[in-house]
Amino acid sequence: MSDLVASPRLRSIQRVAVGMLLLTGAVNYIDRVALAIANPLIRQDLHLSIAEMGVLLSVFLWTYCFAQLPVGFAIDRVGPRLLLGLGAVVWSLAQVFAGFVTSMGQFAWTRVLLGIGEAPQFPLDAKVVRTWFNVRDRGTPTGIFNSASTVGPAIAPPLLTFLMLDFGWRSMFIIIGVFGIAIGGIWWATYRDPDSYNLTAAEQHYLDDGEDHTHGKRVTFAEWRSLFGYRTTWGMIFGNFGNGYMIWLYAAWLPGYLEIQRHVSIPHTGWLAAIPYVFGIVGSLFGGWLADKLVRAGFSPVNSRKLPIITGMIGAAGCTIFAALIPSNTAAIAAISVALFAGNLAGATIWALAVVAAPSKGVASLGSMQNFGGFLGGALAPMLTGFIVQATNSFVPALILAAVVSVLSAFVYLIVVREPVHLPDLTPVAASA
Repeated sequence: MSDLVASPRLRSIQRVAVGMLLLTGAVNYIDRVALAIANPLIRQDLHLSIAEMGVLLSVFLWTYCFAQLPVGFAIDRVGPRLLLGLGAVVWSLAQVFAGFVTSMGQFAWTRVLLGIGEAPQFPLDAKVVRTWFNVRDRGTPTGIFNSASTVGPAIAPPLLTFLMLDFGWRSMFIIIGVFGIAIGGIWWATYRDPDSYNLTAAEQHYLDDGEDHTHGKRVTFAEWRSLFGYRTTWGMIFGNFGNGYMIWLYAAWLPGYLEIQRHVSIPHTGWLAAIPYVFGIVGSLFGGWLADKLVRAGFSPVNSRKLPIITGMIGAAGCTIFAALIPSNTAAIAAISVALFAGNLAGATIWALAVVAAPSKGVASLGSMQNFGGFLGGALAPMLTGFIVQATNSFVPALILAAVVSVLSAFVYLIVVREPVHLPDLTPVAASA
């Protein structure tokens, strides 16, 4: 592996790009968990049952899930600048519209629009990291952009609870929607692709070293479709299912769990629900750092990701079972905090896997396929949890189910994911296996 380092100009571009990915991703997550924060007041105002709220929480996730497949192809064809700028405006308008709904049906349509607008964010993040970082340096920026998935939910409970209690849940949606539109404009004004710069030979060599030299080339539909012919692709899809299920059980139901199962008041929930996500931020950053550390220690790029993924998913499962069974609220919050540390350590390295397993011109495509699997699990989690809680009057079976799914998916990574995908060497499934 080369000892190349980024030039001062590249480092400056990298810092701005990753900083903007963190900012837009945090806003993205604040917006998607707003419904979970306002859950009790919206259920009261719109006269929804717990099961109906579970369905409503899942509408965004189903839309986001199925938007992943076309949006990854679109990112690899059109580029990150346009799609994230446009996406931020679309998802923010959805939040503004949510402030005016009067029925569950109307609210569901705003969640559909939110899912479409937010769909490009994380596959696009992976594309930007693959574009602007050498293969040895991609774990840390991946951990940073993935930490948005915990920074947002950490900020959201106290911030949105304050806005909701002081101004009402409708004004809360409108305020964060207007803010998101401004963030989309900042992204459009600051981010550029490499072809907008006159890169030196040394800078280009840093970006391409050890790679397939397809930076800047557009993936074709035939190449996109051929990605489904690899066992690694399917391993990433089904493996991420368990991580998505675990993360979205907490993202959608943690405030409700604390209020319904643990009998915590809404103001206190606003602060307690933020604590586990602080640990999730640390887990995400640590996961990205660890992936780079393992590569430099001699692990292959793929295996340097698989080890933290498997460890994190099994650790999250164990802590979730402990949280489900322990009577103490303090111990439960502590266990959930460690679960989100482990789950987000796995999540960061799941995205770090995408940026080394995919060919450079198809990284958003493979990343979005992986994300499809994660959000297939994520879409099922809130809905199944709502039905289980309504049927049993307890979150315990729902938490244990999440732990089982997480462990099974960890074994998918262990057994199925082996080699990166190389588009120039496409072969049928049997040969590539």
